[in-house]
Amino acid sequence: MVEDNTPQRIRICAGSELPDRGLGVRFEVEWDGRTQAAFVVRYRGHVHAYLNSCAHIPIELDYQPGDFFDLSQNYLVCATHGAYYAPQTGLCLGGPCPGRHLTKLNVVEEDEQVFYYPARKD
Repeated sequence: MVEDNTPQRIRICAGSELPDRGLGVRFEVEWDGRTQAAFVVRYRGHVHAYLNSCAHIPIELDYQPGDFFDLSQNYLVCATHGAYYAPQTGLCLGGPCPGRHLTKLNVVEEDEQVFYYPARKD
């Protein structure tokens, strides 16, 4: 018997629910043995997902559900601390934690749907 080691994918949303540099979609993941908040956004045509936890102090970034971009729509921002992050990498570019990263999650867009792959590591 051949064992199937293909990671199970979990559907997050339809790709059409993620406007470029618009509101993101929140979802939950099992991470380090517990359920944690996460989010996915679209930036320059690509989907990116992270744990919803500021690298400075672990608090959720969005002050309104799904509102992760700053006013310029060029950076992800922590509404509490003002830390701002590169949407493609999660690198903190300014604020109280420069050089730290958001925890990136593995997501793909396939067949007009966005999926999270919990078993895949970067």
